Amino acid sequence: MATIQDIADKLGISKGTVSKALNGATDISETLQKNVLETAVELGYTKIRRPGGVRRLCILIENMDYENPHDFGYEIILGFRQMAEPAGYSVDIIPVTEKLQKSYSYDTFMLKHDYLGSFILGFSLSDPWMKDFHTSHTATVLYDNYIMANPHIGYVGIDNGEGMELAVSHLKQKGHKKIGYLSHALGSHIMQVRHKAFFSALRQNGLKSDPTYAGSSYYITQCMEKHLPRLLNLGVTAIICSHDLIANAAMIQCQQMGYRIPDDISIIGFDDLPICAYTAPPLTTVRQERIQLGKSGYYALESLMNGIAIGTLLLHASLIVRNSTGPAKVPLDANTPDLNSTVHSSF
Repeated sequence: MATIQDIADKLGISKGTVSKALNGATDISETLQKNVLETAVELGYTKIRRPGGVRRLCILIENMDYENPHDFGYEIILGFRQMAEPAGYSVDIIPVTEKLQKSYSYDTFMLKHDYLGSFILGFSLSDPWMKDFHTSHTATVLYDNYIMANPHIGYVGIDNGEGMELAVSHLKQKGHKKIGYLSHALGSHIMQVRHKAFFSALRQNGLKSDPTYAGSSYYITQCMEKHLPRLLNLGVTAIICSHDLIANAAMIQCQQMGYRIPDDISIIGFDDLPICAYTAPPLTTVRQERIQLGKSGYYALESLMNGIAIGTLLLHASLIVRNSTGPAKVPLDANTPDLNSTVHSSF
């Protein structure tokens, strides 16, 4: 293990100056402190923690609401804290920006604030620290992100393949043969996983796996304007969405177009946000047990801090069936008048 003297020798400064920099003394310039911290990380220095001292963990969060009970991240954080705080850890919740990530490397940030480990929520693949995680030596658990072959990094989430299989099987049992998919842009690991899982589930159920049956956009409004009408024109009788908010928007848009949910089109969401029980109609969705995800994040992080190289920890998914899914609409006979033709004529 590197020592304070090693850092001092590397930088040509005194041990006292290094000690002050590592402990955030106010008489050390920010530039020098950063230089000391970066050198400490480079040399593999780890602070010596005395028995009885405060043990600190952090939850680093981005692109995810978490402050109110109906927010997606709220229960994940609650579950983590329910396990960590009784075990003697203090837990800081830190909103992360791109500016922060560019100011310090990940390991430098963690050493600067004396965090033993972290739980990462909501990061996208383009975040600067995602590159740092490949070589990080800090115990870190990622929610819905994956880093290969780093024994200090773990991944927790639900089994998205299982969740998508449950959704597609449910629709198949209802007689649906043409199923579409609407998604956020594929710029995050989890959106890529769910996109792949959708087509895999179609194939497993013997249904047509056509790339044109899927559409993704960065904004929900783009999905509704560009991809939803296209899928309806292709004749899909059901749509699975990568997120409940997209599913709710799709239901509203379909109803405004004159489609009845689920008589004309069935829709399934993903995550089971609190709003799902109160949409019109209530939304069928794949549930993520967010309290359990938070607890799993702590279990994985504790294992990593104890030298157990957990790679992936996935919880089972479950399908919550409500009123947004029903039997597939039987195609009209060629000689039967289409009573809805005036409603759908714009498509």
